[in-house]
Amino acid sequence: MNAQTPYRLKSYICGGWQAGAREGAELRDAGTGEVIALIDASGLDMAEALAYGRSKGAALQAMTFHERAEMLKALGKALDAQKAEFHALSLATGATPRDGMVDIEGGLHTLFAYSGMGRRELPNSRVLTEGDVQQLSRDGSFVAQHILTPLNGVAVHINAYNFPCWGMLEKLAPTLLAGVPALIKPASQTAYLTELMVRRIIESGILPEGALQLISGSVGDLLEHVTAQDVVTFTGSASVGRMLKAHPKIIADSVRFTMEADSLNACVLGPDAVAGTPEFDLFIKEVSREMTVKAGQKCTAIRRAMVPRAQVQAVTEALGKALGKMSVGLPGDEATRMGALASLAQRDEVRARIAELQADAEIVWGDPDEVTVVSGDAEAGAFLNPVVMYCDDPLGASVVHDTEAFGPVSTLMPYDDLEEAVALTHRGKGSLVSSLFTNDPKVVQAAVIGMAPFHGRILLGNRDSAKSSTGHGAPLPGLVHGGPGRAGGGEELGGIRGVKHFMQRTAVQGTPALVSAVTGRWIAGAPAQNDGHPFRKSLAELRIGDQLITEKRQITLEDVAHFAEFTGDTFYAHMDDAAAKANPFFEGRVAHGYLIVSFAAGLFVQPDPGPVLANYGLDNLRFMTPVYPGDTLGVQLTCKDINPRTNSEHGEVRWDCCVTNQHGEVVAQYDVLTMVAKVWPS
Repeated sequence: MNAQTPYRLKSYICGGWQAGAREGAELRDAGTGEVIALIDASGLDMAEALAYGRSKGAALQAMTFHERAEMLKALGKALDAQKAEFHALSLATGATPRDGMVDIEGGLHTLFAYSGMGRRELPNSRVLTEGDVQQLSRDGSFVAQHILTPLNGVAVHINAYNFPCWGMLEKLAPTLLAGVPALIKPASQTAYLTELMVRRIIESGILPEGALQLISGSVGDLLEHVTAQDVVTFTGSASVGRMLKAHPKIIADSVRFTMEADSLNACVLGPDAVAGTPEFDLFIKEVSREMTVKAGQKCTAIRRAMVPRAQVQAVTEALGKALGKMSVGLPGDEATRMGALASLAQRDEVRARIAELQADAEIVWGDPDEVTVVSGDAEAGAFLNPVVMYCDDPLGASVVHDTEAFGPVSTLMPYDDLEEAVALTHRGKGSLVSSLFTNDPKVVQAAVIGMAPFHGRILLGNRDSAKSSTGHGAPLPGLVHGGPGRAGGGEELGGIRGVKHFMQRTAVQGTPALVSAVTGRWIAGAPAQNDGHPFRKSLAELRIGDQLITEKRQITLEDVAHFAEFTGDTFYAHMDDAAAKANPFFEGRVAHGYLIVSFAAGLFVQPDPGPVLANYGLDNLRFMTPVYPGDTLGVQLTCKDINPRTNSEHGEVRWDCCVTNQHGEVVAQYDVLTMVAKVWPS
């Protein structure tokens, strides 16, 4: 791409690259102003694109969660090998190399993170169970289980311009892991970088055909053709998001809609964090960083900074000193600390919002109209110096709590007590993230409980986490990204929670046998078979429902005493008959719970070398009925769930372990987790 031959972006739909009907709008290098690309999607058949994605979705649905997770890992590796190409083009968006890492490496990290979560937390199957089996009849003949299955539609992701790579990949990872194809619509200003990455994804051949489509340009009548099986997500301004959310088709068909909108995020300097404390210095570092990373063009950037009134002058001076080191210039220049905004139009927009903010606040550092650069043309490029504003009466103001300047701009606001600071964070009407810098646990407790209902995430910063903290503005794959109210009211990421956004939750009712057939998990009451010790079976031979009914073992008083002496667990209920009887739960001395578990293992374990390679844990252990000396225990061990690991010689097997006494009462119930070889010599 260059000024002489601007590249004409294309869309990838229906299995091929297609150009729009018109030449397209010009896209310019944010730092130099040169035209580098043309964008247009007019004339493309949006209904056909959605229909194509739905028709091809079966390929993704046919894969297991583990297979999709491996696909994400392979995709991350393929893109990582080509990231130098992405970084080179990223400079045109105004992003410095450091900014580019947030966008590019941040996106790749999300792919790898979801790949890992998919393999660790999801079964190697196509159906995800949720919650416990619900017993709907006394005799256990009628049960229910909640399951999640992929929607039979397309996830339409309408993304913002500030993160052309991460913005796509953070939505694509959970979508593909869920088994749903995606259609990506990047914001036009930086769509050339998204288009390049999509080209490399398609060229890799890793994704099934139809799993990913791209619209370069306006979506036209796309939303007219969505159905109840589709999902629409939007990242951008609240005004555009509200318009899309109110689309008649979205409303009529109850189409799932997730919005992540502009957010007036707050950062609070705790009352204890006075000048000279580590927390004060961390606050200054965080605010200045959030103002200048990506030139402040982050949905999580700090827009409002609340400080104790007595600290206003110290904060203003320290913040000005920190920002004075943030040299502005061409993103590729080593001397540049902050690059350009995404476009000249965006710079005009930020200047307009600063003018609006001046109804409530004054500029105390920086000049939005006089730009000083270390490289590049200050007028040709979309450069803007950081600007700090101060609102002396934030409780009586309104504009500073309603207006977002989406650039390197933040407003300082004084507070007189912690309750007032919390109230000021609420004035943002719902935010993606807020942060609090303090070393006082009492301040943390009061502030977080007060702030949490208005925020999707709260970062607590102090001296002890200074080196390990990911910072105020970093959405992480395992944490929810979203917020209430103005922030959009939606959630993204959040680990496996994000995967479930693209799946349908269904309650399945029936006999244990029929429900088990759906879930692929054995349920108490479903058929079981006893044809040899299940620990002698490899994954190639093992079946759901393979069961062992053990011999019996009597618990003696000597067993209890020996276990107490051997382990050091001399809790009085195991040692003193009178004291145990005084306990409202026991009739006398009782056996240790872990003695029961240990003896149960002795009853069901097959000791010879075999396909069971290791026991790696217990889940859901509960002791149901006290065990007294003289009681006789037996075990019913049933193969409950089989998860063969992709690209491995073994898999996980979950066993239902039910320990009963001579009266048939359940004394302990739990799941035993083992690693089992896929094959074993006969």
